[in-house]
Amino acid sequence: MGSNYVTNPLEFLISTVFGLYILTVMLRFLLAVVGADFYNPVSQFLVKVTNPLLVPLRRVIPSAGKIDTSALLLMLSLQMLSFGLIALLRAGQVSIVSLLILSVAELVGLFLNVLLFSILIQVVLSWVSPGTYNPAVSVLYSITEPVLRPCRRLLPPISGIDLSPLVALIGIQVVKMLLLPPLQQLAQ
Repeated sequence: MGSNYVTNPLEFLISTVFGLYILTVMLRFLLAVVGADFYNPVSQFLVKVTNPLLVPLRRVIPSAGKIDTSALLLMLSLQMLSFGLIALLRAGQVSIVSLLILSVAELVGLFLNVLLFSILIQVVLSWVSPGTYNPAVSVLYSITEPVLRPCRRLLPPISGIDLSPLVALIGIQVVKMLLLPPLQQLAQ
């Protein structure tokens, strides 16, 4: 009981703090990729929170077009550090290659979950308060539109009902089921 009594809360804190910051960096990365409004208050918040770690990295690591490679490296490094700290707490040894593969799998899963939840939230908001402006809704639209646009071409609205979010949600779930287990298997 003694070791788990302290270890479990520490693991929770490490996972939560690192996870929230990685999510923040990922959202900033995604908003840059999709060309979201930089002056949106949500975008400004993400920039202010992530700048302390991203600005120094950008001096060393250049971007590749719209892809912010420093943000990708920061997310990967933070995820590896989080998993490494948790492995140390458990008194286990994990190889760097396993940490790298697990971290990539975790980041891919997070990316897919961000898309999934963004679409779900956007759908619910369209039912509750359609047509109202909110900075957060604008950010959600920026994130989801690159995924929903091809789905709308595949399945156009039927009698005014847009089923493209359903197609996107099913597609994202299938990608998760096909992509994540092999990556997690590689790490073992």
